[in-house]
Amino acid sequence: MTTNTNTATRTQVDAGYETSKFALGAGMTMAALVGIWGFACLASAMISVGPLNVVKGYLTAVIG
Repeated sequence: MTTNTNTATRTQVDAGYETSKFALGAGMTMAALVGIWGFACLASAMISVGPLNVVKGYLTAVIG
């Protein structure tokens, strides 16, 4: 006698957790890209204008 047995596995997914995990990862990636781009722009300005003029301009922009 032959017996057929069916087994099923059910996986529960927490959609809210997965969505927030993805959003946090995407946000962190974008923040890193913005930081890298800002550093590249600052380095470019220091090379083309000179470090003292960049620091003076930065302090003038921050202080007013």
